[in-house]
Amino acid sequence: MDNSFLASIQKLEAMAFFSGYALVYTVMLFFWGNEQQKGKFTSRIISLLPVSYAFIGVLFLGFQLKRLYPDYSWEHVRLTIQQPYLIGWGILSIAFLIPALKKQPVISLLHSCTFFYFIAADLFGLLIAKSADNDMVKNDMKVLAASVILNIGVLALIILLFTLDILYKKYKLRRI
Repeated sequence: MDNSFLASIQKLEAMAFFSGYALVYTVMLFFWGNEQQKGKFTSRIISLLPVSYAFIGVLFLGFQLKRLYPDYSWEHVRLTIQQPYLIGWGILSIAFLIPALKKQPVISLLHSCTFFYFIAADLFGLLIAKSADNDMVKNDMKVLAASVILNIGVLALIILLFTLDILYKKYKLRRI
């Protein structure tokens, strides 16, 4: 197989995990980022965005480890990964579990813009420069849609878990 084909597949895989976060973040901030209407629940949702992004990074790491299974030798990793900087950048999203980074959700948006750039560049190439292939843009839009669904699902799961944790703590305090 051609290495450029494998490299483009790995780029699409990374985009499938991370590119939709920029849209989800922007929509959440648009609807619930207004300072006058900000309540406890909406500020909690905004603060959970980096946590959901870090969980996407954990899922991406698990996907990469599953692809490398059963041989985790350095030689096999070097031969299998065609886009090491992009894969490493994606795995770096796990760092948003660190409390100092978790408090700055804008940094997670900037991190995900690297993956969103590939979609924007292909779309720009099609619309303005007429240099991109129409099928390539269709693939990018499908990948972006899948990524948005994944990011919304993970964010909903994280919100549900944190809400259940708060309710459990509140119920536990009432019983005492």
